[in-house]
Amino acid sequence: MKNQMTTKQALEIMNSKKIFSAEFIKKDGSIRKIVGMTGVKKHLKANAKKQAYNPKERGYVTIYDFQKKDYRLINLQTIIKVNQTQILTNQIVSVL
Repeated sequence: MKNQMTTKQALEIMNSKKIFSAEFIKKDGSIRKIVGMTGVKKHLKANAKKQAYNPKERGYVTIYDFQKKDYRLINLQTIIKVNQTQILTNQIVSVL
């Protein structure tokens, strides 16, 4: 039997302020993979219309998609898996 992630566990990973990857089922039934992060405010548009509803109340999470460079909503009921991604950064040291 396969271990399945609960919605609560998926939310904990997504709300950890770290980059994660996720797979979910889109409205059209296809499976989508996303690499992103919640809580990103940098790319919000100043002239964007306010949403007519609160996504959290309808079971959605807002994700900033690093591949598409835009915000996406994921339905928590259609999440297949979520993995936390570790990013290794190279530090550049300059010598004066």
